[in-house]
Amino acid sequence: MKVVVTGATGFIGRALVAALRARGDEVRALVRNPAEARAQLGADAFPWDSGKPVPPDAMAGADAVVHLAGEGIADKRWTAARKERLRVSRIDGTRHIVDAIRAASPRPKVFVSGSAIGFYGDVPDGDVVETNPAGKDFLAELCAAWENEARPAESLGVRVVLLRTGIVLGAGGGALAKMLLPFKLGAGGPMGSGQQWMSWIHLDDEIGLILHALDTAAVSGALNATAPAPARNRDFARALGRAVHRPAIVPMPGFVMKVLFGEMAGVALLTGQRVLPAKAEATGFRFRHPTLDAALAAIVQ
Repeated sequence: MKVVVTGATGFIGRALVAALRARGDEVRALVRNPAEARAQLGADAFPWDSGKPVPPDAMAGADAVVHLAGEGIADKRWTAARKERLRVSRIDGTRHIVDAIRAASPRPKVFVSGSAIGFYGDVPDGDVVETNPAGKDFLAELCAAWENEARPAESLGVRVVLLRTGIVLGAGGGALAKMLLPFKLGAGGPMGSGQQWMSWIHLDDEIGLILHALDTAAVSGALNATAPAPARNRDFARALGRAVHRPAIVPMPGFVMKVLFGEMAGVALLTGQRVLPAKAEATGFRFRHPTLDAALAAIVQ
């Protein structure tokens, strides 16, 4: 299979490219720095910025597209300028990908387009599956607009999968890289009340689920990329403390987080959803790391 991958040099992208190449697929990475990407990934690479059209030769003959590119949601405080960059990198970038799919002949058969469980907004109680509606906060509205740019590919005869990813846990990057140091120093603990749900997924299963989406004709539309055992923030903190053999009792008060992180704290850190991978399990996907303690132990051992 010939697979075009955006965001190929990111935390998830690097692992995906390695997995695709390991099973014999041909990867074409769309990146800002092709020479650096070729050296890093061992794959072909084409120059692309999310604000510009996709080079036609990158899409020529492609069987599938996995679109992971986008500015990091939690990388910086959400100023007005930052929020605009988040929008542009996702909405404009996805529109350009769909335009390239439309122009391709033949067209790819499947388009896996990144999204996030932030789509659902804050859901304090109850299970959340793919049929739940969108929330109303900034992140929910961003995810909904992002997905709406991907959906037109369906009318082109392309199977579209909207990958709603949770908190991805893995070594060497992602959310866990930011959490580990304070926990290793014994200064970790719950955020705010600790009651908010954290719907997580091990990097191995994130990659496995993307491959499942590429390979399984029955998978289309929204697909929750989360493990089947979400945890409340306080329980996540305790599990991470156990994994690094340190106490996890130092809380970060909600008002302090709002001072430090502004709007992002109230939308992405102090709220959450109990998201379940209903469609993944219904279509036969089996998780390698279904429980939090085992997943964290596999990462930090």
